[in-house]
Amino acid sequence: MEEKLKKKIKHHHPNDQTTKPTPTDFSFKPSSQVKGLRFGGQFIVKSFTIRRAGTLDLLRLLSIPPTNCHNETKPRFPSTTVYVPTNFTILAHEAWHTLTLGLGTKKSKVVLFVLESENMKAAMDRFWPPEIPLGEVNKKLIRGLNGCEMARFKFRKGCVTFYVYAVRRIGNLGFACAEDLRTILQSVVALKDFIDHTAMLALPNQRSISYAPPFVR
Repeated sequence: MEEKLKKKIKHHHPNDQTTKPTPTDFSFKPSSQVKGLRFGGQFIVKSFTIRRAGTLDLLRLLSIPPTNCHNETKPRFPSTTVYVPTNFTILAHEAWHTLTLGLGTKKSKVVLFVLESENMKAAMDRFWPPEIPLGEVNKKLIRGLNGCEMARFKFRKGCVTFYVYAVRRIGNLGFACAEDLRTILQSVVALKDFIDHTAMLALPNQRSISYAPPFVR
């Protein structure tokens, strides 16, 4: 698994193709220099939306058991924020693919931010919107993190592309949540390709097409 993970990370880590990431240094760069989401020629996809999901959504998506064998009272990945496609996005991808006679992309994007602490996650969750168009992710979620640096990992899994960002404050050494990051990366690598969006629609909060973002004070 370790060798497979290293090969996958090296192949899918466009920020630095020459340096192999270690558990404490994943080639961090200032947020203004880190590559964001890529859209290619599918400009309409930028208007599709993603929503902030809960921990259970993340665990189901990554096929990770919900219980923590080390400490069942502690939630899994407490410093991780994940954005998944909304029902609108999933249906829009299918419609766009049909309207373009198969030329439009059916690929969705999942964005995970593994922050260096729970306090940073709490601050970012207050600052970041619960739902956001894909076209605004680079500007508002990635470039907007002043004083931070990131390491970026990209994995294509059939119709779903995973973007994983490790986030820490500039000047901090190592990465406090390296184990969480390693577990997430290993889980994504181990996933089989998504043939369709059935798994997305099966997520607990995705049962209704009229999904309403959670109220944020």
